[in-house]
Amino acid sequence: MNYVYLFAAIICEVIATSALKAAEGFTRLGPSVIVILGYGLAFYCLSLTLRTIPVGIAYALWSGIGIVLIALAGWVFYRQPLDGPAILGMALIVAGVLVINLFSRTAGH
Repeated sequence: MNYVYLFAAIICEVIATSALKAAEGFTRLGPSVIVILGYGLAFYCLSLTLRTIPVGIAYALWSGIGIVLIALAGWVFYRQPLDGPAILGMALIVAGVLVINLFSRTAGH
């Protein structure tokens, strides 16, 4: 269940960060509300995750997966291009997340 909370935290953070651009410096109400609620829910879910998953592992997974998802959201919703080095870097991040989950004894499995 803790990884469900972590996944929920990641998704909420990605939604909030994607809405942050649309909020235009908190001058647009709708996206600003999404940002505030999304980050609040993300941190709440992360706090539930930290009951059993070590903070370093949880944060590594959250930030690594979040980076990739935010880059993809920017590409899809804001037409922000991803070049070869960006894609390679994200592939390395995904590889790191996989190594942590598959081989680390500290991952809380």
